[in-house]
Amino acid sequence: MSLGQSGQAQAAHALSKSQQAYRWIKERIASQEFTPGYRLVLGSIAGDLDMSVVPVREAIRQLEAEGLVMFERNVGARVSMVDDSQYRYSMQALSILEGTATALAARRLTTDDIRSARQINELMIETLDNFDPRAFTRLNQEFHATLFGKCANPRMLDLVEAEWARLGHLRDSTFSFVPGRAAESVREHENILVLIETGAPLGEIEKAARRHRSATLDAYMIHEHPDESLGLPAF
Repeated sequence: MSLGQSGQAQAAHALSKSQQAYRWIKERIASQEFTPGYRLVLGSIAGDLDMSVVPVREAIRQLEAEGLVMFERNVGARVSMVDDSQYRYSMQALSILEGTATALAARRLTTDDIRSARQINELMIETLDNFDPRAFTRLNQEFHATLFGKCANPRMLDLVEAEWARLGHLRDSTFSFVPGRAAESVREHENILVLIETGAPLGEIEKAARRHRSATLDAYMIHEHPDESLGLPAF
């Protein structure tokens, strides 16, 4: 193999390692294993991946360009902290999108779907005594996915899932900041289930699901930014 070919092969190998590190880190950010503010130690990550720090550094630079990682002076690389404005925008958008998707799916839900959603909500209630915000958030997403998952509009589903994914990057769990909201949330879940079970008008189901999402944003804003306006009005 010529020197030129050897150099190209080494470059390709380095790129492959860099992309492996990129995917490995990004997956852990998405799954919230690496939460906002988590320090990314290059040497430790390189050790976990059995590679040098060079491809890890390249991966972190790529993640920084995407806004998922930030560098702090005298600290190093960290998972980006939440951007309150982006969080607010996603929650406002999700209140409308998820409310509509839930209403569009309501008539397609079976008795088994409702039973499954209620069982998830009961698990959420059980977590309240020894509250784990991250576990509660995972169950919360599973609950809502059960309700909107049968929405017949695939574009609406794509939009809802995209905003859920975006929230995963922005915030580990809103309930970490406002744990009192969790008890209110499960009560609102039951109300939405009753509306679906009893065949309530789709407009009522949409409004209940939209207000439910907006209420979580309102609780966060009251806690973190009491002087600022709250989420969407309940129109």
